Amino acid sequence: MLTWLAELSPYFSPFNIFRYITFRTGGATATALLIVFLFGPWMISLLRLRQGKGQPIREDGPQSHLLTKRGTPTMGGLMILAGVLISTLLWANLENHYVWVVLFVTVGFGAIGFYDDYLKVTKQSHKGFSGRSRLAIEALIAAVACIAISYMATPGLANKLALPFSKDLIFNLGWFYIVFAGFVIVGAGNAVNITDGLDGLAIVPVMIAAGTFGFIAYLTGNAVFSNYLQIHFVPGTGELAVICGALIGAGLGFLWFNAPPAQIFMGDTGSLALGGLLGTIAVAAKHEFVLAIVGGLFVLEIMSVIIQVSSFKLTGKRVFKMAPIHHHFEQLGWTEPQVVIRFWIIAVVLALTGLATLKLR
Repeated sequence: MLTWLAELSPYFSPFNIFRYITFRTGGATATALLIVFLFGPWMISLLRLRQGKGQPIREDGPQSHLLTKRGTPTMGGLMILAGVLISTLLWANLENHYVWVVLFVTVGFGAIGFYDDYLKVTKQSHKGFSGRSRLAIEALIAAVACIAISYMATPGLANKLALPFSKDLIFNLGWFYIVFAGFVIVGAGNAVNITDGLDGLAIVPVMIAAGTFGFIAYLTGNAVFSNYLQIHFVPGTGELAVICGALIGAGLGFLWFNAPPAQIFMGDTGSLALGGLLGTIAVAAKHEFVLAIVGGLFVLEIMSVIIQVSSFKLTGKRVFKMAPIHHHFEQLGWTEPQVVIRFWIIAVVLALTGLATLKLR
């Protein structure tokens, strides 16, 4: 919205700064942080009043959680989404179609997560929305977004899959690319959702991934930088850096209240939306496989659940003491802060590895 001020630069030259994505990304970060800081306490009080007993805690989870986390309100993702949406609408170029596609997925996945949280809170059960119905709606939203991205892409990149560590390997998947890209978005949403099990565990890796993909989106949307790094130039994706900046700001504000002991949980409202946001940006920037590297922590978390369930159904034995894997380490004797901070370190290392793919070609 504020980009229109750049049109007034002939009359007031300082307004020219609104043309620059880097400046608007910084503005979005600061705005989102301020919004969450200012309205966070009010929202926590409101949610605590409306939810009463707060988020139901898994009876089969770590027993310590039944004592330390009972009564904590959920749906804190509303704080994050408010910061991201308002900041993006203020600072992003709203004529950019990629911005609207990412916001479409973010709001859509957020709405699914909100309904799931609502059912859990009202029924006081960790069983919320039907898994199959939820996945079906997520897949529909992701498919619409991927079709839109396919139509917006330049002819040489539409429905094509690029591989990291190579400047030449690119595969034309045809319309199967919609299925693959949709899987990336849905998988990212649910992987972040699975990771959100300890105070601060999900939000920091999400911010790290957002910072990484904000940088990647900026480079892929810049003809000079993409040519220098020999990565595929995707016009328009640079504007997605503004959304990533907004997510970092909102995430920092949320972490203030989510730091142990958490005053609020983000819930599925936040985790599904943020994962979907990251997945959509990765698809738009043609860096789907890099998301698996940068978000390797999320992949590890969701794979631990898949392995645990599959092993138990096939053999009657469990691979991990408890799934997702962050609970496995708790059962091994790690304290919650130890698990969270060590997983943050892993997220940083994976982000640096993902960034290395930009140059190692």
